[in-house]
Amino acid sequence: MEKLVSLCKRRGFMFQSSEIYGGINGFWDYGPLGVELKRNIKDAWWHDMITAHDELDVRPGAPSTYEMTGLDCTIIMHPQVWKVSGHQDLFSDMMVDCKESKGRYRYDQLRGRWVEAKGQKVFVTTKVEAEEEDEDLQRRALKFFNLRAKNVEELSWDGDTVSLETISEFENVLAPEAKSVGSLTEPREFNLMFKTIVGAMGTEADTAFLRPETAQGIFVNFKNVVDSTRVKIPFGIAQVGKSFRNEITPRNFTFRSREFEQMEIEFFCHPDSSRKWYEYWRDRRMQWYKDLGLAGERLQLRDHAPDELSHYSTGTADIEYAFPFLPEGEYGELEGIAHRGDFDLRSHMEGKLDPNTCPLEVEKGEDGKPKYRGSGKDLTYRDPETNEKYLPHVIEPSAGADRATLAFLCEAYQEDEQPDDKGKMQTRVVMKLHPRIAPVKAAVFPLVKKEGMPEIAKDVYRALKAKFPAVYDEKGAVGRRYRRQDEAGTPYCITIDGDTLTDKTVTIRDRDSLEQWRVKLDDVVEEIAGRVS
Repeated sequence: MEKLVSLCKRRGFMFQSSEIYGGINGFWDYGPLGVELKRNIKDAWWHDMITAHDELDVRPGAPSTYEMTGLDCTIIMHPQVWKVSGHQDLFSDMMVDCKESKGRYRYDQLRGRWVEAKGQKVFVTTKVEAEEEDEDLQRRALKFFNLRAKNVEELSWDGDTVSLETISEFENVLAPEAKSVGSLTEPREFNLMFKTIVGAMGTEADTAFLRPETAQGIFVNFKNVVDSTRVKIPFGIAQVGKSFRNEITPRNFTFRSREFEQMEIEFFCHPDSSRKWYEYWRDRRMQWYKDLGLAGERLQLRDHAPDELSHYSTGTADIEYAFPFLPEGEYGELEGIAHRGDFDLRSHMEGKLDPNTCPLEVEKGEDGKPKYRGSGKDLTYRDPETNEKYLPHVIEPSAGADRATLAFLCEAYQEDEQPDDKGKMQTRVVMKLHPRIAPVKAAVFPLVKKEGMPEIAKDVYRALKAKFPAVYDEKGAVGRRYRRQDEAGTPYCITIDGDTLTDKTVTIRDRDSLEQWRVKLDDVVEEIAGRVS
């Protein structure tokens, strides 16, 4: 993971936000290559799910034909949206504070291990990444017991490294930045929504929130979409956009950030067919990642166990990836596909629902009235053919664009041995990104900067650049130019050489197989376009 993070900065995939001022935790900027990669992933998702969808034929695995459309909703919405959806009351993580260091930590992210020395047993905790845990725990234990590295055998470890959640009493817990035990507070809730002020008065009544998800914008526009278009159930509404969560302890590169981008679909269907639609979307979304290169054993589809499901849901599944920063055998969520029943539309119609009631009922306040009132708008759907009126069920495939980008980067990073210009074997770093999402599709090189080769190369470059991102490079030995493009993930390199001057052909080199073949100058654009589409 350290090598990948280093490459991301060196080659311009990602930078820490405001880095020249020391950075700000939980925020990341995408560099010249990163912005193209992330845009390609979002474009591929939008193309495959929405614009290229054929609503006239039944897709494999789908119960019937269906339609797809899109929205782009505002980041700041009416505060009542978040009260009714449950975010204001329930959207929180458990945190613990250290009274000594004043540090604040997410309860479920602190891990530690019991260790004994000098007649005292303590639970030493750490907040570092999984691959650094053992080293950090040992360092902190030695420091706590005032031991030198040569006395490490005096430490007697008991059990494996486990989550702080498994510890019932904190009196013998050593916080990550503390010098004495027992400094952690009891866990308490921390709401993850960012507050802001709308208007000039700045009073409590002017409080609003940056959206923690894009889904609610789709739900509150359900009726607008139905009334303003000709879509009929079943249909889906898609949205790509920024969301914000005030994470207690952002970590693991861009995996858990305070500002991130989501790619979400809310698919509305008849209650009787909702289970089949859930299974369709679960399987289709899994296949999408495979088609773009996450086809190995590091990708898995995990159905939630019955005790993980809300009683109003008949199924939820997570598409997960074994990120390198996670402990061996653990996976991180890429996308969730949830059967949400009519929970969301009912909430915005009637008021905040109590998820603990069955059947669902509006949550009441102390006065016996709804705690948070809904819009009062009728969000039911009337079938134009059968005249049946019902509240649709919702299937929600919710993906993270940033997590997808990180997963594709992790999967693409590889090292192999290849000969350099002199035939000596050297380690080659190569980003084997699927050509469709690669930031740069092709690089054009003149073999030498003379004999008319640069002029021809520039013409080829301009023709390619009119179709998709391409680069022109004439600096250094051609082998070093290949290596630069391998690190950037460029799938094809085109070299104009001496033969080009006589037979009007060029050499195309494949990044992954290293295969080289000749193509006519006039056919270069068509050749590359066919391989990267």
